[in-house]
Amino acid sequence: MPEHVVIIGSGPAGWTAAVYAARANLNPLVFEGAISEENRQSGTLPLGQLALTTEVENFPGWPAGDLSGYLKSALDEEHSWLADMHHKQGVSGPELMHLMRQQAKNFGTRIVTDDIAEVDFSQRPFKLKSAGSTGEVQEIEAHSVIIATGASANYLGLESEERFKNRGVSACAVCDGALPRFRNKPLVAVGGGDSAVEEADYLTKHAEKVFLVHRRDALRASKIMAERAEKNPKIELVWNTEVSEVYGDDEKGMTGVKLTSTVGEPDRDMDAAGMFVAIGHTPNTKFLKGQLEMNEKGYLKWTVPFRTNTSVEGVFAAGDVSDDYYRQACTAAGTGCMAALDAERWLAAQGI
Repeated sequence: MPEHVVIIGSGPAGWTAAVYAARANLNPLVFEGAISEENRQSGTLPLGQLALTTEVENFPGWPAGDLSGYLKSALDEEHSWLADMHHKQGVSGPELMHLMRQQAKNFGTRIVTDDIAEVDFSQRPFKLKSAGSTGEVQEIEAHSVIIATGASANYLGLESEERFKNRGVSACAVCDGALPRFRNKPLVAVGGGDSAVEEADYLTKHAEKVFLVHRRDALRASKIMAERAEKNPKIELVWNTEVSEVYGDDEKGMTGVKLTSTVGEPDRDMDAAGMFVAIGHTPNTKFLKGQLEMNEKGYLKWTVPFRTNTSVEGVFAAGDVSDDYYRQACTAAGTGCMAALDAERWLAAQGI
């Protein structure tokens, strides 16, 4: 029998959609993504981007406090280890995501730890095929689909950058910043938005100094985040500059970068054990093979105002895969709720 609703993705949008769909007795099936090296490198492991951050200060309902006891009682035994790692100062990204996953699971959501590799939206029921990362390829039919696959980190596109990925070059400070190769060493963070400041701020916990390189003369980050960078004694802002090359060798990995001025100043070299890139994201829609309408940036397009409908009837989009503007955890969760409600009402209208 075809599934009532299949949810692809496991960030705030995906789990919120699962909670609402499960409570509507739609018996949702979530493909949360595969635990693979490819997904690790692209930042698309299960639980989304929030699982790659530290403290979450702007998700409603989670003020600062010691959550150890709550985490231990709320999470199943498999994930209760998070309580022992809790920093006792509020909720962290991984904690929040595991709690969302647990909440969806408690209401009966079924979870498959694999990617969806192919979809066919040309007929109904829709057809989906998994990647088989766990050894078994699944072919599923679904009356409705919610796509919540998020977006992946962008890199600079340098040949030398590619050479030193995972050997000094990273797009996730929380994932890699505490590695021994970076401790008490000078590091480079690239970007000018909130994410870049957050990356730089986190890296100061481990680095000797962090050089925040930005191609303009002012940060795009919110005022509070910009002030945080400017006041941090371990962050040095490098204005009007781009990284044009990454240096290193096969033995040591990355050892430095070439900095090129955007205002005509001479190039200069900088020693650094690592470079952390935070220059935006690309929506994870490759597996769709163009079957849904997208905007000029490649994000899935909502075709009905204030609804999560896509260009194919019965397919809905939620979270950062369809949001190139707000890109916040609470807005992603909100659109996940919307997508589940839209799917429920669409199924009812179809008599399913």
